[in-house]
Amino acid sequence: NALNSKELDANFFQHKPYLDNFNEKNGADLVSAGVVHFEPLGVYPGRSTSLEELPDGAVIGVPNDPSNEARALKLLEANGIIKLKEGAGFEATAADIAENPHNIKVQEMEAAQVAISIQDLDFGVINGNYAISANLSDRVLVTEAIDSDSANEYVNIVAVRPGDESKPKIEALIKALNSEETRKFIEETYAGVCVPK
Repeated sequence: NALNSKELDANFFQHKPYLDNFNEKNGADLVSAGVVHFEPLGVYPGRSTSLEELPDGAVIGVPNDPSNEARALKLLEANGIIKLKEGAGFEATAADIAENPHNIKVQEMEAAQVAISIQDLDFGVINGNYAISANLSDRVLVTEAIDSDSANEYVNIVAVRPGDESKPKIEALIKALNSEETRKFIEETYAGVCVPK
């Protein structure tokens, strides 16, 4: 809202689907000036520690908001844990699981709660920011690949008002955020929880 009302020149906290949703709900037309990084979802151990030795009936916590739940399910599918129905896209829910050979139970919960409840789950699919705040980031087992559909869809962007993308100060901001120095800072500080794009 502050960007839309010209209190800010740019903001940097969201991915394109979030921005599209904001524009639709608020009658705005903010645009992306450039991509910076991707925050992959990861699978973290709870009561169980190995995806290779996945116990039958394991309880796996996933975020219950629409975009993150679909991403979590796609991550589980990419690691051979489940198979989703053909064509299940970024609106997929647990109801779209077509094959579940280990009879896992998908526990849908508020995203922040997955990290807090990890000790009561076999595994949790957790957003990087919640993993960091719960001191779990060094325990991640697998993450969404940097070349995955999710990485392309949910890359974090710098948003601006239309027409401002080519302003010198915005171009300078994008250049700085994509510099080798910034890339190195992201890699060293966030160790795979936040990945330069």
